Amino acid sequence: QVQLVESGGGSMQAGGSLRLSCQASAMTASSSSMGWFRQAPGKEREAVAATSGGRVHYAESVKGRATVSQDPTKNTGSLQLDKLKPDDTGIYYCAAAGPLLRDSWNKKEIWKYWGQGTQVTVSS
Repeated sequence: QVQLVESGGGSMQAGGSLRLSCQASAMTASSSSMGWFRQAPGKEREAVAATSGGRVHYAESVKGRATVSQDPTKNTGSLQLDKLKPDDTGIYYCAAAGPLLRDSWNKKEIWKYWGQGTQVTVSS
């Protein structure tokens, strides 16, 4: 069982930046990929970004504003999001899974492990 803990959430102003971190208890074959999802109030959880097999993936809503990275030597991952918008508000979740198919990264059901989430609130 792999445990994930997110940190770095909080209240931010629109136009600012945030950096979220995810600490995994272990990096195994079933947790080598790391992803970020978010859930706004009243909405479904949506994919934001992911790293898998040396590739990075971004949702259209954050492309050009987000940088996702992973350090397997430290069992950590991070998500940097710039030019924040109020629409970026939500609970951000870190997720882990084994190697992903290129087009599957944004499907919630393929991610095996989830963190508890960290709240991000962006005000205008």
